[in-house]
Amino acid sequence: MAMAVSFGIASYIEGGVIAAVIILNIIVGFFQEFNAEKTMDSLRSLSSPTASAVRDGKNDVVPTAEIVPGDMVELKMGDTVPADIRLLEAVNFETDEALLTGESLPVQKNADVTFDTNTGPGDRLNIAFSSSTITRGRARGIVFATGMMTEIGSIAAALRAQGKRTRPVKRKADGSARPHRYAQAWGLTAGDFVGRFLGVNVGTPLQKKLSKLAILLFGVAVVCAIIVLAANSFSNNNEVIIYAVATGLSMIPACLVVVLTITMAAGTKRMVQRHVIVRKLDSLEALGAVTGNARACKQYELQLTEIPPDICSDKTGTLTQGKMVAKKAWIPSAGTYSVGTSTDPFNPTMGALSHVRCAPINTGKDDMVSDNQTSEQSFETLLAGNTRLKAFLNVASLANLAHVHEAKDGWKVRGDPTEIAIQVFASRFNWNRERLVKEESWIHVAEFSFDSDVKKMSVILENGASGKKMIFTKGAVERIVGSCDFLYADDGSEAVGMTLESRKDILDNMEALASQGLRVLGLASKEYFGEKKASETDYDREDIESGLTFQGLIGLYDPPRVESAGAVKQCHKAGIEVHMLTGDHPGTARAIASQVGIIPSDTKAVARDVADAMVMTASSFDQLSDEDIDRLPVLPLVIARCSPITKVRMIEALHRRKRFVAMTGDGVNDSPSLKRADVGIAMGQAGSDVAKDASDIVLTDDNFASILNAVEEGRRMFDNIQKFVLHLLSENIAQASTLLIGLAFKDSTGLSVFPLAPVEILWVIMITSGMPDMGLGFERATSDIMIRPPVALKKGVFTLEVMLDMLVYGIWMSALCLASFALVMFGFGDGNLAEGCNDRYSADCDTVFRARATTFVCLTWFALFEAWEMVDMRRSFFRMQPGSTRYFTQWMLDIWQNPFLFWAIVAGFVTIFPTLYVPVINRVVFKHEGITWEWVVVLVEGIMFFAGVEAWKWGKRIFFRRRERRNLGGRRDLESKVFEKYLSTERQISEEDGDGGSRDEKV
Repeated sequence: MAMAVSFGIASYIEGGVIAAVIILNIIVGFFQEFNAEKTMDSLRSLSSPTASAVRDGKNDVVPTAEIVPGDMVELKMGDTVPADIRLLEAVNFETDEALLTGESLPVQKNADVTFDTNTGPGDRLNIAFSSSTITRGRARGIVFATGMMTEIGSIAAALRAQGKRTRPVKRKADGSARPHRYAQAWGLTAGDFVGRFLGVNVGTPLQKKLSKLAILLFGVAVVCAIIVLAANSFSNNNEVIIYAVATGLSMIPACLVVVLTITMAAGTKRMVQRHVIVRKLDSLEALGAVTGNARACKQYELQLTEIPPDICSDKTGTLTQGKMVAKKAWIPSAGTYSVGTSTDPFNPTMGALSHVRCAPINTGKDDMVSDNQTSEQSFETLLAGNTRLKAFLNVASLANLAHVHEAKDGWKVRGDPTEIAIQVFASRFNWNRERLVKEESWIHVAEFSFDSDVKKMSVILENGASGKKMIFTKGAVERIVGSCDFLYADDGSEAVGMTLESRKDILDNMEALASQGLRVLGLASKEYFGEKKASETDYDREDIESGLTFQGLIGLYDPPRVESAGAVKQCHKAGIEVHMLTGDHPGTARAIASQVGIIPSDTKAVARDVADAMVMTASSFDQLSDEDIDRLPVLPLVIARCSPITKVRMIEALHRRKRFVAMTGDGVNDSPSLKRADVGIAMGQAGSDVAKDASDIVLTDDNFASILNAVEEGRRMFDNIQKFVLHLLSENIAQASTLLIGLAFKDSTGLSVFPLAPVEILWVIMITSGMPDMGLGFERATSDIMIRPPVALKKGVFTLEVMLDMLVYGIWMSALCLASFALVMFGFGDGNLAEGCNDRYSADCDTVFRARATTFVCLTWFALFEAWEMVDMRRSFFRMQPGSTRYFTQWMLDIWQNPFLFWAIVAGFVTIFPTLYVPVINRVVFKHEGITWEWVVVLVEGIMFFAGVEAWKWGKRIFFRRRERRNLGGRRDLESKVFEKYLSTERQISEEDGDGGSRDEKV
């Protein structure tokens, strides 16, 4: 519009400059957005579904797009089928094919049947079709069709037309519609089109908000243009009109949405390097905006509407390494078997075996090796005549789907980490599943997969030599004990009935193992006398898994990741509360939670009711009503034996307490909680495709510390957006204030003499906005980014501090620019504003042209230097690293930390000289004259600019430091701060009285 006005009034120079700026912005914006979109496409491909392909004898997780015909693919519950696959093996395998056939119920597959070539897709039970979801069981098969050659691909080919963007017409039940309904639909469709064009209904919430801001500023720009015209009595003078247009342009933030898009694309690309794939950008915005807990809100006395954050994390593989090692096994009639230290968790030949006759409950808590232990023994010695150990190993090896085998380059494993650890333990005794199946002819009859509700897994196997059929079961100890009626006690010669005392003994020994941080599973078996059935669904699982004989316990150690404790500590510093929701035993969960710092190390000062609520089991939590949960003094930091419904209820409870929840998950059953959470975080390695589809963020390394990376990167991106928005808008305020107040300078004809020419304004917008703001978008995180006070989500980037900074910096720059014009014009000049100085150079206008040039240089340099000041919104530009001993030179190193920003500022600094001293360009285009002694004014004002900004920052630091000191009331250790609400002043003081009792005393 500005270009059209310029050409319409024959101001070809200004029109040409505006056209050049527009073309340059289009070119730069196109290539930057094109590169950003390419980056986003590549990141989207990283979060695409994956498949487990067997290549070179081992499992490789590859993107679905890389699956080719002939690949052998393993499928499990929760996966999305990557291609059309001919099944070779299927165990309780069912898929949801509603997308393909419209069938609402899952279809059970059978790998052993064949069909005619003309059989329809819905009846081909030996094929798993691409894009269908696996709802149950496991399978393995060969890929025979991919991409558009699949059944779903043929449907997609017929539906390539894009969906309509028109609003539907609201109709009555009989299908008719009144005329106004058509008008309503057309109006809404037109509104959607305009909204998409303006960007207010597409993109992330922040992008929409900034698009609305741009529209608002456009309205302000129109008002500014009207003010310019009104100040000059609505003169039709071409220069007045162009100046009005330029003043309006000064209020429109150039490249705002483009810089935002590039910043977010660069941020998500950087996240990939930190093992985080962002599937939805608004989730990263949310993690970046929320930076404190409720207590921090109180400390900083902020009237906030944001929701303090909590992270609900799984334990296995997230807080721990996920490389489980079976460390101990207890068999009631045989004693405890231990495995020594091993550097390779998958090598069954490493790690010494030892044995002690006593039970775990009768040995030391930290070390089960005692004086009555035999020396290190070979597995042959331990197995000799030990029927109970052999029965235990049968369950460990055969109720197990993992594969452990030795290859030329070492031991290879395939399967679930828990089952791998148990299979490695069995392999230490040469009791490997593959050997048993081959040498003892164990034949698979049926399998009952692990279920998060049942918490057990069972198989029925038949011994080919004897014909005996056996049921082998493993699972959560409480569930296994509840399913057992017998056990072998004492000498183990024959099974005896399970009593309440024996059940209690088993559970006590489980507690002893769990207290060492071991994940404990129970193993059981029984002989099966029933007939073999056609399908697993024909068996009564409840009957199969009842009346079992208890064989023993196995304790698996999954050490915490080295970085977990530090990551949890950093979360606490950032005001983020961490909860552990795990399927493990409470003792194991409590031990790991204490090691990584989720619960306080000293629980003696915790009130009894708070201690009970701090660590709970899912059964206790689920029995509470919503009202009971809301009455709890605190929500649990650890929930053990967690089920999917428990996770959902925990999220809802946190939401009722106005908390912002990030939830991790990996299984199919986790998808409801991932959807319900504010930010769903899926595991990239162990996670199912269903969980990934339901999530907002995917961790490629399944590491809790990577969640902290996501939070930190979100904050860094949020910080940088604040910085370049503040830079842009304070610059707009400075330009608009200078131009509007400058209207007071009037010549003898009554027309305003402009302190800045229209082309100068456009040059400042072009040089000082786009590239420096992009540089601010790439700025690294500040050192205190994870210990900041909260930022309100609803306020977004426009906090009170940002808005005050915007006004102060804008007004200060404007005051200095007007002062420079006045000094050159009236202080050292003759004060003659002459006539026609807005249009052409003359001897009378020399002083005006020099004053204008001085103002132009000042504004340009102020805007460029302000970008460096924005690197840290509170710390001094000359002291951004408080711990540095380079007191006078540290700033020189800091400006090199961001090369893009450095060269953008240098380029803007240097390019001003040709505009001042190249003939024709200076007088004809820019309407100013090369300056000489005026450089002294520029330098002095540059020093004053830095002094003013540094003084404002110093004042802010003093203010925030005093407020923090006042609210914190002295320094305390981090644990005391984090768990303050859990700690009680009530201590139990036991004193002997006359009756030998004790009393409670309030301290």
